[in-house]
Amino acid sequence: MRKNIWILNALELMTKLIAGKRVEGVLYMDEETGRLTFKAYNRQPRDRHERVICQLENGWLKESPQRYKFYTSAKKTLGRRLVDVVMHRELKQAMSVLEIEEIMDNV
Repeated sequence: MRKNIWILNALELMTKLIAGKRVEGVLYMDEETGRLTFKAYNRQPRDRHERVICQLENGWLKESPQRYKFYTSAKKTLGRRLVDVVMHRELKQAMSVLEIEEIMDNV
């Protein structure tokens, strides 16, 4: 059986396919025309303007235009008490680096 597919933005789609890229989209029956239609998703890359303030032993502290981001990770095999100690130590270290950054910015 042969089906014709109506492609929206066919020129943009063909340039992506010729460049060897995959095109994600949705294939559906158009209610108005009754045709099988393909509409490509307009995926935009994320613009993340994050600056790493400090690398920690098990994580990092980053700065974005709106917020500070803190990440840490600890193995469960250490036990809850030791994980608590490790995470608090890394948070204190990150906060001290952040305070130094603020002092240096004000000088």
